[in-house]
Amino acid sequence: MKLGFGLYRHMLNKEHYDFAVQCGATHAVVHLVDYFNTGVQAGDNHQPVGDLHGGWGFAGGTPEQDWSVESLIVLKKELNEHGLEFEAIENFDPAHWHDVLLDGPKREAQLEHLKQIIRNVGAAGIPIFGYNFSLAGVSGRHSFNDSRGNAETLGMRGIDEINTTPVPNGMVWNMIYDRNAPDGVLPPIEHEELWRRLDLFLKELVPVAEEAGVRLAAHPDDPPLSHVRGQPRLVYQPDMYQRLLDIAPSHHNALEFCLGTLSEMTDGDIYEICDRYTRQGNVAYIHFRNVQGKVPYYKETFIDEGQIDMHRIIDILKKNEFNGVLIPDHTPKMSCDAPWHAGMAFAMGYMKSMLNNKR
Repeated sequence: MKLGFGLYRHMLNKEHYDFAVQCGATHAVVHLVDYFNTGVQAGDNHQPVGDLHGGWGFAGGTPEQDWSVESLIVLKKELNEHGLEFEAIENFDPAHWHDVLLDGPKREAQLEHLKQIIRNVGAAGIPIFGYNFSLAGVSGRHSFNDSRGNAETLGMRGIDEINTTPVPNGMVWNMIYDRNAPDGVLPPIEHEELWRRLDLFLKELVPVAEEAGVRLAAHPDDPPLSHVRGQPRLVYQPDMYQRLLDIAPSHHNALEFCLGTLSEMTDGDIYEICDRYTRQGNVAYIHFRNVQGKVPYYKETFIDEGQIDMHRIIDILKKNEFNGVLIPDHTPKMSCDAPWHAGMAFAMGYMKSMLNNKR
């Protein structure tokens, strides 16, 4: 197993590369799109109501050339020069696939564009592309200061306005892709309709991913509720991962395995879930984080204080010979001048110690 860092676009610089390596990371999972505070102004009619997490912005903010083979190779070389392997890209720009998600008029053209992105990723020698097939995206959580020592963390205290406010027209995945969209909200759809859209996506993309040598890796819904903002979710119980895999059985149709999200689900045992999917060889990489509680009442915790025995998870991964990358994810922010860095450093140190433990 290997340790990695998830780096958003604004973190793709020497400061963050050096920090990752200093913490013991050898690999990077890169977001070419920044989802946080990327331009929605207060009072904008399309601003999500009450989303204190800040996971919203404008789609299309990532220059198109950033997705070219040449740019990806340059970024890969930059990471390598700083001691990091380029393991994965996480998430498409909503501007690239909003009509794939919404079954809109640009669906076919956008599917072809996604195929070219996957070909580019493969040509650049990047082995994994993570995605979350979701209309509402990561939405519906609040920030609280109730982790250990009053550290700031994220979670839910029941269903509230964040979870139920409809998605406005012109928005998908918490990002605005059309500022001129007519007033109104996305019409509700059934779960089976969303699965139909995913079926089309996978049957179109998986053959291209096979040819390109790229593993597509699906993230479960976060938070794992059946509906968020009036829209259905795909993978909000652990067995739904299997349904996704069965649509297009292939080594290149894989899972972006988020331990925290899976543990928040109301069904299943996290150890059996981890054992089942890693034994199948279907896990591409892992978001290694801990939580306390189940939706809709839970909070994200420090890696050593939640309901998951992370040592037991490591034992399962070793038994099943998992050799992918683990990245810390959503660590609480610590009370210091660098709250994110401190939280991540604590998590990475704990993870490195567990990997080196020969018990």
